[in-house]
Amino acid sequence: MIRDEQGRDRFIQENYQSVLAVPYDIPIIGYGNHIVNTLRIWDAEAINTISLDSFDKGDYGKAVEQENLARTICEVLYPNDNHYAGKELRLKQQYFFVSASVQRAVKKYMEKHTDIRQLPEKVCFQLNDTHPTVTTAELMRILLDEYYLSWEEAWEITGKACAYTNHTIMSEALEKWPIDLFSRLLPRIYQIIEEINRRFINEIRGIYPGNQDKIVKMAVLYNGQVRMAHLAIICSFSVNGVAKLHTEILKNQELKDFYQLYPDKFNNKTNGITARRFLLHGNPLLAEWVTKRIGNGWITDLSQINRLYPYIEDDECLKEFMEIKYRNKVRLSEYIKLHNNIDVDPDSIFDIQVKRLHEYKRQLLNILHIMHLYNLLKKNPGMEFTKRTFVFGAKASAGYSRAKAIIKLINSVAEVINRDESIEDKIKVVFIENYRVSNAELIFAAADVSEQISTASKEASGTGNMKFMLNGALTLGTMDGANIEIVEEVGSENAFIFGLSASEVIAYELNGSYNPRDIYDTDEDIRLVVDQLVNGMYSGEDKELFREIYHSLLEAKGGDRADQYFILKDFRSYEEAQKRVEMAYGNKNKWAKAALLNTARCGKFSSDRTIEEYVRDIWKLKKVRITV
Repeated sequence: MIRDEQGRDRFIQENYQSVLAVPYDIPIIGYGNHIVNTLRIWDAEAINTISLDSFDKGDYGKAVEQENLARTICEVLYPNDNHYAGKELRLKQQYFFVSASVQRAVKKYMEKHTDIRQLPEKVCFQLNDTHPTVTTAELMRILLDEYYLSWEEAWEITGKACAYTNHTIMSEALEKWPIDLFSRLLPRIYQIIEEINRRFINEIRGIYPGNQDKIVKMAVLYNGQVRMAHLAIICSFSVNGVAKLHTEILKNQELKDFYQLYPDKFNNKTNGITARRFLLHGNPLLAEWVTKRIGNGWITDLSQINRLYPYIEDDECLKEFMEIKYRNKVRLSEYIKLHNNIDVDPDSIFDIQVKRLHEYKRQLLNILHIMHLYNLLKKNPGMEFTKRTFVFGAKASAGYSRAKAIIKLINSVAEVINRDESIEDKIKVVFIENYRVSNAELIFAAADVSEQISTASKEASGTGNMKFMLNGALTLGTMDGANIEIVEEVGSENAFIFGLSASEVIAYELNGSYNPRDIYDTDEDIRLVVDQLVNGMYSGEDKELFREIYHSLLEAKGGDRADQYFILKDFRSYEEAQKRVEMAYGNKNKWAKAALLNTARCGKFSSDRTIEEYVRDIWKLKKVRITV
């Protein structure tokens, strides 16, 4: 730090790595008009591609260090962060993209304005989860070090220009950085965060004198970590969740202390989806049918889709609706045959769970139940049974070993069941490789049953549930995330709800009274399924392949409770819900009415509505009507 001629403190950074941010703008064309916006992405280029001094000394790795840094910033997607090098790269990536974007936003503002203090009147940085939270400190750095504002001036601007969207309930998923890594990599940013933290702690001490517990819970810097969600809340004028239940849990549970301090900051913005992608483009047969019945206004105003409601009592329309569903099931069957070489029956129930692989989303509950159904069929081949096709699609993060083991389990179970001719193809299990939007369109359009079975209180919102609903699938799920709002729209009789409630889950977590061993010891069917994880039935000679999953259900380890996502606890309730699915599917007319009702009641879940709420409540934008 030096003092300039005007007596201002100037912070000088030395011996730092530097890369050049190169902007690329992708045109985004509005639907049905000639309005073009831009999506800016960044590439990283080395400022000095080679250090001749290092090269001459024979230090060839050092000579190309800058070029390698630039390459890895943009070319390594989702680096594994369960080791130090991966964490370091992730933080470099986050700061690179944030710094480039904030610097450009400020410079663009100053190209047409003279007073940096008015920045919040034209600019809002919406922090989409914790990953871009360093935006707050970077904006402070620019205002302090490049525009020479006082701390108070910079803080006021930052607090009016930043808003935070929280996307997760689980505290362990809220981003935290080791202080030693953060301070070494971003020393000036860390200085600013230290000062934010110091002032915030003083504020807490003034409001709650002598209450050290509040500081422990709320400080940005604590226990050797930088808690990025706390930074986002403190520095933002708005904090929103993405579903009604999610926001209430944030306010009353995970972020309760912050809500008590800043109640006016908290608000809800339920997620939405775009029907232009997931119906108009992804399901053209149904889109054409909808337009034929109610016109094309639904494409830009999804609330108009409720005009389909009268057709629920029209038998001919129901027949057409379900014929479209069948043709979409044939389309997905052909995709599965081509990519998985598995024959599936379009007349079977297409029961589908596609989403990121995480334990709280409980793909494990789904596959354990399939194993149970298989056991029942093997024990009683003549039992009444409606053919099922169970479809999974998921990706696991690089360092998430248990998630990868669950994917392996799904595929191993599929291999055994699909090859067993004795069950006469009554169950087929398919794992869609490389699940992504392009094949998701085929999947949503073909689904009969939408699996939304996360442990209650763990799913912030979900949008897959909305995409399935839009395409006429019935929800099988817990009362969690946006499932609650879906059930509010369609009625509980047109969904299959099961399992513990959010309050029951939270109560078990607080009192620690749940013991999955009690279920394992007393329920013969569940014990058989769990034992099949380690008896070689699905792992062949390698009986240890799924041992870790087995232990996770029955034993506490490393701070995790046994069966911490209540899979065994909800197993029988889930089984009962699946029986209701089978019974309901047998009544074709009633099923068709429920399916069409789901499509007709999907208007609330438009992303247009969601963005309108951000515009109205957070960004405070004025609408500009453009005539073409």
